[in-house]
Amino acid sequence: MMKPPQNSAELKKELNRALDAGELTIGQATRRMRKIVGMTQKDYATRVLNITPRILMAIENDKGNPTLDTLKKIGKPFGYDIGFIKRK
Repeated sequence: MMKPPQNSAELKKELNRALDAGELTIGQATRRMRKIVGMTQKDYATRVLNITPRILMAIENDKGNPTLDTLKKIGKPFGYDIGFIKRK
């Protein structure tokens, strides 16, 4: 397991800003979330998301097609939920 970065509060703030601005893909956001908590793909996949590391790798590379359940698991530790958002 990796160690959480010292400035995780600032990284979370930047993640929120980038997500609000629509600047990140699901894969990019997922990778940032994992790195903010300082976990390897294997640990994050098995301990937090309860999915295989292969599935997480595909999601982070924007190659996967995650289910709604998996997307909920990805967002939950950061207070995100899945839903429709009206575009600006």
